[in-house]
Amino acid sequence: MVARRKPRRRAKKVSFSISAIEAGTALSLAQSSGAAEAVQQALGGNLNGALTSLSTNVMGNKQKIIGTLGAAFVAKALTKSFSSGTLAKLGPVRIRA
Repeated sequence: MVARRKPRRRAKKVSFSISAIEAGTALSLAQSSGAAEAVQQALGGNLNGALTSLSTNVMGNKQKIIGTLGAAFVAKALTKSFSSGTLAKLGPVRIRA
């Protein structure tokens, strides 16, 4: 009796999705809080200055941060009605609402 060939296992296509609203919110919050400057200071060894800078920027931009979070909440609630939820496809990257 001859052994049968086993069927080939196909590799699953690697893809990932990014929420456009959450990504935009995260970028806006990082910019409003001055996170990039704080990280640069922390990597330079000035941890106290980094935390002080971050705290000062967050307190100074409190209204903008609250507005960003509110807009993100409303946008997420409105996009729940989209049937597919996918806004764009770029190769393995899918951008969701």
